[in-house]
Parts: sequence; C-alpha cells; structure tokens
Amino acid sequence: MSSKLKKLAVTCAAGAISAGVTSYFFMDDETDRRWSTVHAQQGVLPRSKKPLPSRQDLLNSLKTESFDVLVIGGGATGVGCALDAATRGLKTALIEADDFASGTSSRSTKLIHGGVRYLQKAIMQLDIEQYRMVKEALSERALMLHSAPHLAHPLPIMLPVYQWWQIPYYWVGIKCYDLVAGLKNVKSSYLLSKKSALELFPMLRGDALCGALVYYDGQQDDARMNLAIALTAIRHGATVANHISVTNILKTKEGNKEVICGVEVKDEMSGETWKVPAKCVINATGPFTDSIRQMDDPTVRGICAPSSGVHITLPGYYSPEQMGLLDPSTSDGRVIFFLPWQKQTIAGTTDLPCEVTHNPKPTEDEITFILEEVKNYLNPDVEVRRGDVLSAWSGIRPLVSDPNKADTQSIARNHIIHVSKSNLITIAGGKWTTYRSMAEETIDAAIEACNLKPKKLHSQTAGILMEGAHEWTPTMYIRLVQDFGLECEVAQHLANSYGDRAFAVAKLAALTGQRWPIIGKKLHPEFPYIDAEIRYGVKEYALTAVDMIARRLRLAFLNVQAAQEALPTIINIMAEELNWTNEEKKKQVQMATDFLAHEMGQNVNRVSRDKIPINLNKEEIQLYIKRFQIIDKDHKGYVSINDIRRSLKVRYNNII
Repeated sequence: MSSKLKKLAVTCAAGAISAGVTSYFFMDDETDRRWSTVHAQQGVLPRSKKPLPSRQDLLNSLKTESFDVLVIGGGATGVGCALDAATRGLKTALIEADDFASGTSSRSTKLIHGGVRYLQKAIMQLDIEQYRMVKEALSERALMLHSAPHLAHPLPIMLPVYQWWQIPYYWVGIKCYDLVAGLKNVKSSYLLSKKSALELFPMLRGDALCGALVYYDGQQDDARMNLAIALTAIRHGATVANHISVTNILKTKEGNKEVICGVEVKDEMSGETWKVPAKCVINATGPFTDSIRQMDDPTVRGICAPSSGVHITLPGYYSPEQMGLLDPSTSDGRVIFFLPWQKQTIAGTTDLPCEVTHNPKPTEDEITFILEEVKNYLNPDVEVRRGDVLSAWSGIRPLVSDPNKADTQSIARNHIIHVSKSNLITIAGGKWTTYRSMAEETIDAAIEACNLKPKKLHSQTAGILMEGAHEWTPTMYIRLVQDFGLECEVAQHLANSYGDRAFAVAKLAALTGQRWPIIGKKLHPEFPYIDAEIRYGVKEYALTAVDMIARRLRLAFLNVQAAQEALPTIINIMAEELNWTNEEKKKQVQMATDFLAHEMGQNVNRVSRDKIPINLNKEEIQLYIKRFQIIDKDHKGYVSINDIRRSLKVRYNNII
C-alpha cells in the first residue's frame, strides 16, 4: 500500500509540474495586455454623479439619432457589446425586447468560473482549444471580481471524495486549475480531512467519506450584474432601452450587394414603431439568434441547439452560508452544483434538449432529478423534501454550431462570431464569465466588417468599474446603518446589491414609525428588501412587476411564495411611480402571478402535491373552511403571512 501511495505522490507532483510548464508555454500576451489595461484604467474613468437619464430621454435619442453600432439583445453579451463600443467612442444603441437579463442571463448557476470540467477534458484529451478556453475564462473571472466587487465575490467549493484513489486524482486536477489561473487565481485550493470536511459542511454524508478538496471560483448576482453593465454603458454615452423589439431589418444598396443600414423597432409598452438608422447591427440574442438571422436572410439554416438547464432553490439550512459543493459525476454523468446564494441554497443544473421559447418552464422530472442528486450527498438525517423547493426555473443555453465551418452540424465548444453577406454581426454561444472578451471580439469584427471609425481602436473594458463599484467597500453598510438608521441586514443587502448607489436608495426609504429601524419598510418579513428599492428600481428602468420581482429584486428566484405575498405592495408602489390605472395594476398582478406559477415553478406538479390525506369529519372540514375564509379576506384561495398577521392583530388586539 505504501508503495502505491508513493507512486501516486510522484504522479501528482509530475502532473502539477507538467501543468505549470504547460501554462508557461501557452501563456499569451493577451492576458498581460488585459491586466495592463486594468492598471491604466484606475482613476481614469471616475464615478458619474449625474442621475441616470429617464427612459423617455433614451427613447427620444433612439428616435432622433443615428448610430454607429446598434445591438439587439440585452443579456450579458449584448450589454457587454454596448459597453465595449461606447467606451471606444462609437455612437452606440442597444434594444431589448423584454427586460435586461430576462432570458438566460438571469437564470444561471450564479458562478463566475473557468470550468473545472473543461480543464479535466483538456488534460485528459490533450485538447489545446479547451485549455485556452479555461485560461481565458479564469482571466475574465478575475476581471469580473475586480470590476464589480459588490456583486461578485470569491466562493469556496468543496469536492467530497468517497474513494481514496480519487484524492490524488482530483488534487492534481484542482492544482492544475490554480496553476492555469496563475497570478489571477482567487485563492489556493486545499485538501481537507474527513473530520475537517464534516466540520465545515456538517450536512454532508459522512459514511465512506475519505476527505475533500476545496477550490475557489467566483459567485455573482447575475441579473444585477447584467443591469450594472447596461447602466455603465449608459453612463458612457450608450442609448440603452428595454421593452423595445425589432420588427424588421433595414437594408440599402451598396455596390453590388445589400447591406444593413438600421432596424425598425416597436415599443412594447406603447405600441409605437419607428426606424433607427445604424451603420452596424449586432445580433446578441442568445437562444433567439436564429430568428434575427432569418429576419436578415430567410434562407439561412438555424445554428442554435437549445438546451434547458433547470435550477431549484432550497432553504439556507441545506448548505453552509459560505461554502458550495460540487458533485463531479452524477448518476447520468452530469455535474451538479450545490451553492449558498443570498441566504438560500441553489442546486442545479440539468441539461436536456428543448424548444426555444420566451417562457421556459421547469418540469417535475428535472426537479426530482436534482433532489435525488442532492439526497445522495447529504446526511440521511437531512430529509430532502419536495416541499422544500422554494422556487425552480429553467434557463435556455444557446449552444451553437459554427456557420463559418464546413461541418455546420457539430456544436461549437466556444462562442462563434459570424458576419452575414449584408454585414449582420452575430455573436452566439459562450458563457457568462467570458461575456467581456466575447464583446471585445465582436466589436473588433464589427469595426472591420462595417468600416467603423472608433476614437480608440482597442477595447477599454478590461478593468472598467461597473455601476456602484467606484466607492464601495466591504464595510460601507455600517455607514448606511449609522447615517440612515437602517436595519443591519437591510444595509448589508443594499450595499451588496447597489454598491455606492445604496445611499441614493436609502434616501428614498419611508419612515417605519418605529424606534428602530428608523427607515426602510420591508416588503416581506423574511427578506431584506425594502420599499425604497421599488422606487429606485423604476429609475433603473423596471417597467413591469415581473421586471421588479425577478431582476431588480431577486425575490422570485429566492422564494416564489414570498414574491407572491409581496406583490400587492410592490405593485402599489410601482403604480405611484409609473401612474398606473387600476386596470393596469390588475394586468400587472395577472402577469406576475402567471410568471411565478409557470416560469418559477409555483404550479409544477401542484395537483399531486396538494393531494394530502385529511382525516377530518364533515363538520371539522366546514369549520376550517370558515376560519380560512375569515383570514383570506381577499378570496385569493391561499393565506399569506400578511393575512395571518392582520388576522392576529384584529383578534388579539395588536399583539404583533
């Protein structure tokens, strides 16, 4: 046995040295250039203290001006393209048919990562392309953590090991991950004994556990990161508008061919249509890539191979607050992450072919699969229950084949950039972590294809600080508590969601009428969201209740029932800000209720979940129905925490 261990140790050392040598020889100048840009940007792009322009101001610009670059799509890649183009001095516009990050970009695993699995394949298959993908992603991970530290932070992830021989195998792989990251590594990985692993992750299954490895990746609030990039683009002069769809692509004759000269758009809120002239149009629509490509040329073949990835949210007690878990090999060979996020636990994801839709829905089979995998890794004392699923959602991965290659059937492992005959620039594929470098390549391609004349030839976005990052510090929340009288949990939430803009949010908060906290009325007693965030969310271009509960706040992703309960208050405040009529308020209630029921998993398998045997006689059932109806004054069909609180106040003379 000892000789085997010695051989394993030698193998591990050789593997680590090989990874270091490989990393050295394949080190390119691009990473160094990016980081030299980071240092050059410090202090050059100061925080703007002007208020954001109103949506009407942005629409006026969209109606009256012509643009160098017009981006279709307000997901991570689209807003990244808008920011890259604007900071190079190009006249830039972006339009999004729904809301910023309304599609895949808000439905991710919330990780900023290089891809441990990709590195494993790169090493095992001697695949240089996958190696370079990982290296680029790790460099971009460091840039994201730098650019928005209030929205992104390092997260340790545990890899439990149940076979002794897997310890050196995984150790070599994780150390290679550190080495490939090089100086941009977040923190070094380390090995844990069985005892230490169970101390850090007490709900972990302990029988047969040999130990664990811990490595670091980044975690983000994906929807608010997406929004921060969009707002930063606006700060740098871009005209960015949500709920504006493309109805037609405009072309003009140039020599012997037709080239794109703009688009026709529709305001989904008012129904108004108009034309927007642009020298270059970029298609960054994720799963909807083919619909825009076919609008440009109806004869092109589709390149998108959509895949559904479902995640579920579980209560926070399912995981430690500051450590995630990776299952590297599920029952069907996939990878499952089990991560703490905003005091809850996210588990996922699945990977199944699906249809492209604006309203992807999780299925009961996918939810059950994730729960079964969670159960395999947790202590038997932890009962994994279907009723603990607080929300569930599906995101569509826009996997693509490369139209630039002869074999158009094979799926591209990385992103692709394609220029059509009429100069439509399509960027597709890729992942959240590399949005910035994808945008950089896209604008480079646009400049060349459309003969654009930027003030700055090279990308300026490496190291640029995002909205809210300039004056943020880890202890900034203390000032919010001291200066405004906010509850500590609320202050921490505001600082970590809005960065240095949290002070502007706090100024909008209403008095509580209590001794403490002085301001900040909570929208729901279990979450730190307050009234002021609704008013500020409207300034961040939230136009519907779904925009608010899903992407300005993350309540729909954290707890679908809590989002339903907070909805009346949210809609009432939005109505004040947006001058909604009673009819519009009812419409917003219905739209948000449908969204929660179908897209956030509230109604998945509800019929079978509601079939619980009740051992009561007829009189007892009638008594409970009568009591239920007294509490449910609005006849909603369910009882919320607010209903119970109101009933108790009436019955027991305001004891709460």
